Amino acid sequence: MKAPEIVPIETLHLFPILDELLIELLKSLTEEEWNAKTVCKKWTVKDIASHLLDGNLRGLSISRDHFFGENPEDINSYDDLVAFLNQLNMTWTNATKRLSPTVLINLLETTGKQYSEHLQTLNPFENAIFSVAWAGEVTSLNWFHIAREYTEKFLHQQQIRDAIGKQALLTTTLFYPFIHTFMQALPHVYANVKAEKGTIVSIIVTTEIGSQWSIIKEDENWKLITSFEADPTAIVKISPEDAWLLFSKGITPSEAKEKVEIIGDKKLGEIALNMVSVMA
Repeated sequence: MKAPEIVPIETLHLFPILDELLIELLKSLTEEEWNAKTVCKKWTVKDIASHLLDGNLRGLSISRDHFFGENPEDINSYDDLVAFLNQLNMTWTNATKRLSPTVLINLLETTGKQYSEHLQTLNPFENAIFSVAWAGEVTSLNWFHIAREYTEKFLHQQQIRDAIGKQALLTTTLFYPFIHTFMQALPHVYANVKAEKGTIVSIIVTTEIGSQWSIIKEDENWKLITSFEADPTAIVKISPEDAWLLFSKGITPSEAKEKVEIIGDKKLGEIALNMVSVMA
């Protein structure tokens, strides 16, 4: 397996590919498939397609046009932010139930192209308009914000494909940047975990489309590392099919315990199963 690439994580070139695959998929759906239940228990396939449209529209409005619309009030914690976003998502999907699949597809085609073009204009090393909060960052650079947007598009399309049994996005080209971005949350999930300095924890996502990600305990913090000499104290092995679900709350840590292999310190390794790389 290849070693994790050096940041910045490059994803801009993949947005048009994902969008093209999405439109092709949505145009093929039957009425029954549009209404199929998904791993997002409150959402159908059509609801997720609508949510993807919301992502394009809000991204353009806020980042390109500097129009925020609904400004959050009393956001004093991560939980407050998640609650605010959940409310935005609910009101949007409820309102767009009146839109036909054809209208959704047409809007996704138009806005997807515009959003990709806008992201191309951002300086990857300038501060992003929003931080990647699930990675524990207060301020993030644009390259990370863009990679986070890529994971959103990948994840929600994967949820649609999972619901209707269509070919998944689990290829090296598309999956690796997705899971590599998700793994940037690994130090954050261990932030309050006490361990001896030099302790190493590794996650291995199996098969040729996966890789290995490792963190090491320093004086105060945990840090992602790409090479090390000591043996990891804990190694967690998980399949790509389980990884995208687990780290997006599609399955619970308890369910994941039955699917993963943990080598070494099991309690230390099990903490990784609580990593959530979405705002949830």
